[in-house]
Amino acid sequence: MGSRQVTSTVSPDFQGKHVTVAGLGVSGVPAAKVLHARGAVVTVVNDGDDARAREQAAELEALGVTVRLGDGDTLPEGTELIVTAPGWKPTKPLFQAAGKAGIEVWGDVELAWRLRGPDAAPWLCVTGTNGKTTTVQMLASILRAAGLRTAAVGNIGVSLLDAVLGDEPYDVLAVELSSYQLHWAPSLRAHSAAVLNLAPDHLDWHGSMEAYAADKGRIYEGNRVACVYNVADKATEDLVREADVEEGCRAIGFTLGTPGPSQLGVVDGILVDRAFVENRQKNAQELAEVSDVNPPAPHNIANALAAAALARAFGVPPQAVRDGLRAFRPDAHRIAHVADVDGVAYVDDSKATNTHAAEASLAAYESIVWIAGGLAKGATFDELVAKSAKRLRGVVLIGADRALIREALARHAPQVPVVDLDRTDTGAMLQAVQEARRLAAPGDTVLLAPACASMDMFTNYTKRGDAFAEAVRELGS
Repeated sequence: MGSRQVTSTVSPDFQGKHVTVAGLGVSGVPAAKVLHARGAVVTVVNDGDDARAREQAAELEALGVTVRLGDGDTLPEGTELIVTAPGWKPTKPLFQAAGKAGIEVWGDVELAWRLRGPDAAPWLCVTGTNGKTTTVQMLASILRAAGLRTAAVGNIGVSLLDAVLGDEPYDVLAVELSSYQLHWAPSLRAHSAAVLNLAPDHLDWHGSMEAYAADKGRIYEGNRVACVYNVADKATEDLVREADVEEGCRAIGFTLGTPGPSQLGVVDGILVDRAFVENRQKNAQELAEVSDVNPPAPHNIANALAAAALARAFGVPPQAVRDGLRAFRPDAHRIAHVADVDGVAYVDDSKATNTHAAEASLAAYESIVWIAGGLAKGATFDELVAKSAKRLRGVVLIGADRALIREALARHAPQVPVVDLDRTDTGAMLQAVQEARRLAAPGDTVLLAPACASMDMFTNYTKRGDAFAEAVRELGS
């Protein structure tokens, strides 16, 4: 880690400034309103021209904002700044034109960061391929248990702009950041930040694994107190080494094993801290029991340790870590136990939409009938199947790209029985659960961890998980 002196950003003056907002949606509309209210001359450009976009456009035009629907590629004349929705690719012609003209591009996170007041709440930031939302929600729960006014914001929950500009001041913010958001947030400087893990994802957007990792690594730039990394994922530690941080900022590891000095880890079923204690060479502070983590799957214990590290970096006492973890309830469709039927556990991890998440999910159970498949998004499955083969008692495949998983199973787990469901209607889930029941024996877990996106069959992963839970309830009745 390099170190540097403290810098502060001054809230920008938008009066009379010509700002183009790229994209309507969840972030574009609030950004346009905020900029307009601060005196900017705002033009919104949007690729789509559907009913929802026209409704949002009408709302903004009533305020005096110009909206251009159906053309998100042309740079409006006179543009001095672009504020973009995070999902817009850097290769878009709009941004190419901006680059040639020397025009800055900010995301909504950058805008929120720049608009913070002088006494603004510090940000504790989390990114990673998987586990971000759970970790940020755990962190917020721990901070609340310490009596702090906080919110889980960013890629989830409260809009960052609302949190930064609201009337009620926060003590600290727990901020989830995607690689897209980090790409467009050049001046963000967190109090402390964590990268949970790194695996190939969104490579079509970033262009390469190196570019994806570099955008994730931006979260460490300028950290004041702690850069939290995953001891089991060397790539996260490499990002810490490359970061330019403030004088005195520390690298803090988390591990599912026994922690060394400046690490948090697990000893005899206890989460312990050897980073934020007196004489960390010899001492450790007990924080919580593994049983306080809900659910206590290995990857979720890792999430809890990362959340605890950020909270401890902010000065939260050990008791609050335990109380916050006990109070935390995970969102639906994240390794959620649905029911036991005839001695078989049925678990919904529909949120496991990539191979890295599915691998963590499969590692949590000993004997599994796996329901998998959907849209692969360019993923390959050999490594996932090879690592998980010994746990598999059977596999039921659904979805458009199921052949990719079937071929990986044939190569690495040829002994495992496979049911290949050649249908993509939503009723396929009921048949999948019925087939899984046939393959399962008492003591097994039927696990929906698709390793794929859901949009070939369902609106989103939530609808897929709901269909699974409903099918399990039918079995039970």
